Amino acid sequence: MAKIISVVNQKGGVGKTTSAVNLVACLGALGKRVLLVDIDPQGNTTSGYGIARKNLTATSYDVLIGSCTAREAIIKTKFQGVDIIPSNINLAGAEIEMAAMDKREALLKNALAVLHDDYDFIFFDCPPSLSLITINALTASDSFIVPIQCEYYALEGLAQLMSTVRTIKRLYNPYVELEGVLLTMYDGRLNLTQQVVAEVKNYFPKKVYATVIPRNVRLSEAPSFGEPVIYYDRASRGAESYNALAEEFLKMQK
Repeated sequence: MAKIISVVNQKGGVGKTTSAVNLVACLGALGKRVLLVDIDPQGNTTSGYGIARKNLTATSYDVLIGSCTAREAIIKTKFQGVDIIPSNINLAGAEIEMAAMDKREALLKNALAVLHDDYDFIFFDCPPSLSLITINALTASDSFIVPIQCEYYALEGLAQLMSTVRTIKRLYNPYVELEGVLLTMYDGRLNLTQQVVAEVKNYFPKKVYATVIPRNVRLSEAPSFGEPVIYYDRASRGAESYNALAEEFLKMQK
């Protein structure tokens, strides 16, 4: 039975998609069977795996509105252990169609139910907003990971995210829990970084990953080559950090 995890933060530019792409790739390389579901209309997760968004015949949009099954939308990537349900700009209009559907908050959960035995983990890369699509992801998830950039406004909006999660727990999914908080774009030389880390650990006691993700040129370059960083440059600091995160993540599953 797959564990289902949303990677979510309504604040953009915090390393959410980078973390989804690379954590999943590292888990696959460690022998796990992983499905990555791109539910961000920007489709950056999809292109990050070298998949051309223009040529897609079935996407997460089609899965959500019911025009194809989840299994029909799956693409097997060339990277070990990783399958993907891709996304493109079509998803941007999905919420208008979803609004008229019965049990609209559970469309994703119901569509993916048939895949639970096929994978060890299913990850959602959520859009940078607390939208109906994000609500669908959290309703379908066992847990969620929150990437936080090490900057002054790191905790801005997190109260709103946690409020949304509490509402989802009350109305739709009482079992969803915080998996962990991931500190990204980390620069230990800066006093501000240390202050943000202390504040985040105070806000989320015992839920902050020991592994931090540094600013790294290779991490920024890898998506333009359509590869997760462990395949683009295995020796880079970015690759080493996401490998360490994958190992820490797996230890916490035991």
